Amino acid sequence: MHAGMEFIVTTLVVVMSPGPGAMLTIASGLNRGMRASFITAFGCTLGIVPHLVAALLGLAVIFHTNGYAFNVLKLIGVGYLLYMAWKALRERTALNPSVESMNPTSAVFMIRSAMLLNLFNPKLPLFFLAFLPQFISSDSSAPTQDMLLLSAIFMLLTLLIFMLYGAFAAIVRRRVLEKPYVMRWMNRIFALSFVCLGIKLLTSSR
Repeated sequence: MHAGMEFIVTTLVVVMSPGPGAMLTIASGLNRGMRASFITAFGCTLGIVPHLVAALLGLAVIFHTNGYAFNVLKLIGVGYLLYMAWKALRERTALNPSVESMNPTSAVFMIRSAMLLNLFNPKLPLFFLAFLPQFISSDSSAPTQDMLLLSAIFMLLTLLIFMLYGAFAAIVRRRVLEKPYVMRWMNRIFALSFVCLGIKLLTSSR
């Protein structure tokens, strides 16, 4: 298999695996509709940029070799996941079908929340440190450009997959809205998922 195709297939597996960003995007689609899910997907994708910059500057190596730095970022990430679980439990927007439009402030808030979710994910800098270089030829004359290209592909696939998740959630939203108790249980499931992801992150190692 060609190296480029190997990278795309591997990236699809990584992106499609359930994670905080995917769960947040699905929750946005169910609670607020398709536009909100797309905005959240965009925010999650933007949250990848700081990790890419850190990897290019060599900061990812610090997190990989410095246990203290990794653990601090991990604890912040766990705390934010627990905060998102609390937010999911308190979510009431989905019970009001008339809430479809969002002012610029709410859109900015959703992007910021999604970016922070990925920003505090200590696995992403390690992803760019350990995963991407495997697909860069050792005799490449422009490794930085190659890494930027692969990162752009990774971000594009992340955006598209998350938008598909969000679109599906938004499509079934109307059916869910007809049964408020279903939405309440869905939000509880999302809250539990964020808690489980937080526990998984807390017990993870470099």
